[in-house]
Amino acid sequence: MTDGTNPPSSPQPEPAPGSGYGFPSGPPAQNGYGYGYPVGGAGHGYGYPQSEQQPNPYQQEADGGQWPPATQPQPVQPGFTRLAGPDIPGAAQQPDWEAMAERSDAERRKKKKKLWMLGATVTVLALLAGGGTFFLLGRGEGADATDAKPSTSTPASPGPEESKSPTAYTATVAGDDTLLRDSYGQTGIRLGPDLKIGPVGKRFQVIGKGNGNSWAQSAEPVVDVTKSFTVTARAYSSAAKGSRIAISQGDGESYSFELGVNEVNGKQAWIFRVQTGDKGAEATTRTVAAEGLTILKTPTLLMATYDAEKKAIALYVDGKKAGETPVPTIWQAPGPLQLGRSRHHDIWTGPWQGGLHNIKVYDMAFTQEQAAGYKEGKLSPAPKPAHAWLLT
Repeated sequence: MTDGTNPPSSPQPEPAPGSGYGFPSGPPAQNGYGYGYPVGGAGHGYGYPQSEQQPNPYQQEADGGQWPPATQPQPVQPGFTRLAGPDIPGAAQQPDWEAMAERSDAERRKKKKKLWMLGATVTVLALLAGGGTFFLLGRGEGADATDAKPSTSTPASPGPEESKSPTAYTATVAGDDTLLRDSYGQTGIRLGPDLKIGPVGKRFQVIGKGNGNSWAQSAEPVVDVTKSFTVTARAYSSAAKGSRIAISQGDGESYSFELGVNEVNGKQAWIFRVQTGDKGAEATTRTVAAEGLTILKTPTLLMATYDAEKKAIALYVDGKKAGETPVPTIWQAPGPLQLGRSRHHDIWTGPWQGGLHNIKVYDMAFTQEQAAGYKEGKLSPAPKPAHAWLLT
């Protein structure tokens, strides 16, 4: 390889006729291609010397010859055309190094432009995908570990915890992974053996297996059932049948209220049920049910209210009022708030199967307009919850 200049050479005398280093005098060699090269050997027919016989252009011959020899152009064999270029047979033209360099620079610039465009496209797609994912998971409906489904709604009335970065939020108390942290109050909820914390979007939920250990409870009562209240939760039930209670309060003989799934007229329905007298007698219960809805593996916003002035309970499903019924009072059962079970006749029933999150308690009874606004994230003015766990 050279730097673009011809190798140095010393003028040499013209080769003597018949010396063998120039072109042979006389007519062109037989079977050649018209430039005077002899055939390389029987059966070759290309007219060039074999590689081991190739003269070295940088070595001076002993008899004063040089390569390539300075001779006059040779006649062309009939039927062939002289190639364009110098009249010195076999002389190689020097490459255009400047043109080659320009082409190489152009190729590099073209590749860099393609890489830059590809990187920009990937960045845009990543941003769009990230934004779409955040939008879809903004509501973060509850789900079990294998069946979680996104939703397009966002949590209503965002409080200080909800406005923080998802990476900054923690579901449990620092140093205790089995105690759910109350984001607004001071009441933690202790997890049972089979109610585990799992992901929902970029936040957390609790997931129950539907057995006797799929529960959690606070250390003390959370809801004052003698006054107006609202309890909300986002639920995802993966149980095809049976009673499945998401939230209740009570211990001992019976519950004060329970919110979850029960079979009504042979089919699953969302229910909000309260006790108006002690000991859990059937005659003392009042129930509001949302029938005819798809429950199995369907993310759902549940809202149960008690209006102490109106003496009525109501159930809202995804912001829509499912029903309302009057109650004289709600029996204040002893015992704490429960997740994933309820107390019936001194027995725990309704083990939760599926996911629960965004659980809140308000010291007020939401109206129908407020329930709809909460669902759409447009509740204004936004009331502050008294307690909240597993926010999304």
